[in-house]
Amino acid sequence: MKNLKIASLLLVAAVALTGCSKQKSAATGWNYNDPEWGGFEVSQYNEQITAPGLVFIEGGAFTMGRVSDDSRYQWNNVAHNVTVSSFYMDETEVTNQMYREYVYWMRRAYGEEYPERVRAIYPDTNCWRDKLAWREGFVDYYFQSPIYDLYPVVGVTWEQAQKYCIWRTDRVNEKILVDKGIIVLDLTDLRGETAFQTDVYLAGQYRGESKNELDNLDPSAGGEPRQVRREDGILVPHYRLPTEAEWEFAALGMVGNTYDERIVEHKTYPWAGTSVRSANKKYYGQFLANFKRSRGDAMGVAGNLNDGWDYTCPACPVKWYFPNDYGLYNMAGNVSEWCMDVYRKDQNPVGGEDQNPFRGNVYRTPTYIDEEIAINDTTGSIIYKNVDDDLNRRNYRQADNINYLDGDYASNIYDYTNNSSITEWVNNSDEDEDGGANMGEENILSNPDSVTNMMYRRNVANQRNVTSLLSNKVRVVKGGSWNDRAYWMQAGTRRFYEQDRSTSWIGFRCAMDRLGPRAGK
Repeated sequence: MKNLKIASLLLVAAVALTGCSKQKSAATGWNYNDPEWGGFEVSQYNEQITAPGLVFIEGGAFTMGRVSDDSRYQWNNVAHNVTVSSFYMDETEVTNQMYREYVYWMRRAYGEEYPERVRAIYPDTNCWRDKLAWREGFVDYYFQSPIYDLYPVVGVTWEQAQKYCIWRTDRVNEKILVDKGIIVLDLTDLRGETAFQTDVYLAGQYRGESKNELDNLDPSAGGEPRQVRREDGILVPHYRLPTEAEWEFAALGMVGNTYDERIVEHKTYPWAGTSVRSANKKYYGQFLANFKRSRGDAMGVAGNLNDGWDYTCPACPVKWYFPNDYGLYNMAGNVSEWCMDVYRKDQNPVGGEDQNPFRGNVYRTPTYIDEEIAINDTTGSIIYKNVDDDLNRRNYRQADNINYLDGDYASNIYDYTNNSSITEWVNNSDEDEDGGANMGEENILSNPDSVTNMMYRRNVANQRNVTSLLSNKVRVVKGGSWNDRAYWMQAGTRRFYEQDRSTSWIGFRCAMDRLGPRAGK
């Protein structure tokens, strides 16, 4: 045993010494991170940090959709099996305090020169109003009063939530670089066009002041330092809204309901069982979410409030309801939440993806001017364009793929798998009886929104802007709210809302990609 321990110590010492020596390429034998051998750099950062506010969600396979009777007979969430990759998600909904920090920063950066940009991100506090209810106290105080700091922000559109995610990404990555002494944090004269933006920085167009940049090991650089690159592994990926599949998977918290790679019981709610009341002896009979029990009963009777809240409840730091097995709070009740997906009734079309499914892909790429990435002088952000000029591919043929396999005209006339036309007559351009044109194949592929409008607009001849629910501006909303009955607490239920509108019962939380290993341990 003594000899075995000595041998183990020697082995550990040998590994440690090896780690301190120059890393070598397994392909060429050349040294890494060595200017004498070309200076090819290999980062020592090989683990993604958990960014502020996020919880790790270990992915896997699960049954998406409803597994109980559809009492509303909508049939828009038929059960099907999918796999969701591991990712990160906010522990709680984004609060008024978090969102006010965003408004404050934007007001400092853009309020003087571009006040319209600040006005565009304010929550719509008038969303609380109802023609037959008194809620003026919420209109005046819900977003501004410190009493509601830790309550979920509402009155925020899907588009506003998207912009918040971008801003949050920039502030988190900016702090990482400041903490490492790479850039200087100088907010005395904050201007939007010079403020730190992650994509602008990575594109080499950052206009702020650098401090201790990284050593450049490339011999041709002449000893000049360099900015951080993606290859360094220092910056975190973008915050974003979760996909519908991610949201439902995270809400169910299957990680606490499996044994030996078997799902013991499919959950209906974020908690175990088929009731919205607690079975724990200490809390027996108490509601597990903030919702409306029945018409006229939003919180119970005085002296025995059933869930304690008539409208929203605090999201943090005091958690009023139990978390699910991932440690996420209010995945049922309180407020419903925006998802990234464009809404379609059939969430699993024939030929659809069964791994990380998502509808809403519009592929973009930076615009270049004189071989430099173009920057918007007003906002200081990168100017993007759709990748419609990148058509010589097999995995996609256009930038906007929102309508793909959704049953509309464009999806039916073109076979993306075989790159061939299915019908003969699509090249006709004669006008139809309603004044619309039979669009040719090229026009259809380049104008998917026009096709959707042509297929689903009613009374085209009268030019009324009335469309069906298949508009590309309608997004998926998941989870029940304070204004909903128990039916909507079920993780598999789904509905929709226009992306440019807001309401008092919809909030949001952010998500982030997990890079590298998928297992939590």
